Amino acid sequence: MAQGDIPAPNLAPEPSVTLDTAPPPQPSFLKKTFVGPNGLRAFWRLLIFVGMVGSIFFLINFLVHRFRHHPAVLDFSARTVLRQDGLAFLVVLLAAAVMGHFEKRTLADYGLPLRGAFGLRFWEGIVWGFLAESATVGVLFLTGNASFQGFDTHGSIALYFAVMWAAAFLMVGFFEEFLFRGYPQFTLGTGIGFWPTAFLLSGLFWLGHMGNPGETWVGGLAACLAALVFCVSLRLTGNLWFAVGMHASWDWTETYFFGVADSGMPANGHLLNTSLNGSKWMTGGTVGPEGSVVELLVCLAVIGLLFIRFRKPATVASATLPVSQPSGQVA
Repeated sequence: MAQGDIPAPNLAPEPSVTLDTAPPPQPSFLKKTFVGPNGLRAFWRLLIFVGMVGSIFFLINFLVHRFRHHPAVLDFSARTVLRQDGLAFLVVLLAAAVMGHFEKRTLADYGLPLRGAFGLRFWEGIVWGFLAESATVGVLFLTGNASFQGFDTHGSIALYFAVMWAAAFLMVGFFEEFLFRGYPQFTLGTGIGFWPTAFLLSGLFWLGHMGNPGETWVGGLAACLAALVFCVSLRLTGNLWFAVGMHASWDWTETYFFGVADSGMPANGHLLNTSLNGSKWMTGGTVGPEGSVVELLVCLAVIGLLFIRFRKPATVASATLPVSQPSGQVA
């Protein structure tokens, strides 16, 4: 080749590069059943929680029956309710705290933030609960289905029972709200959504009340609607403090203030002597006002009023699962 000539390009074909286009391995059916994109699926997390709560309750009942020296009797007193539901709330709280440790969450995520504890929303719920039950008994009185025969307790005795029943029903409010609308509502809501979970758990709340002595299907349905009231308040306020206050006050007003049966159970120690006379559909019969059709209408009215009062849903604890965890860990 003469000086200055341009060398001819090398036209020899370069070796071809084979790209690996094989699809990534698919997870097994078993893994897809238990593990989702963000970790252990909601159903299994809820099942672990329920199993933990049930195991602790079983152990407590075993120990109580093992060391009890007298047969158990039905005792619907403020002291008994305070002790039993207070202990039950601690069990549920403990189980939620354990789950929260593995899920990297706090009780605020499950509806009970320390900020706002016993604050304005709680006391507003107290007022709503008193007015809701007063509306039911008031309608029964105006329609001739209820009458008042003076006071059952007076002075310091009345004050003692007022405080004791307030403490007892506060524990009832904490226990039942956190059991149904705390960890379970949050966790199952991450899987199927808030409202499907709310309706499902409200139905279970209905079934739970059917075990009370003297309960009827109307009373159970009223309990279901009351549960939906509390779900609506959770959605609109962002946490359970309003629901806890309203739940406690609703029961306190029914049991102590008016002195009528609560889910078929008359209380020991109350303020007013209230007699219910008339159709069982109106009075609730042995169940008390909870078994009245009036209570059903009051619950529906309260749901509507809650939407008017709060208008827009508050920011509920996020149901988005963390994505930074390994897929095999609890999310």
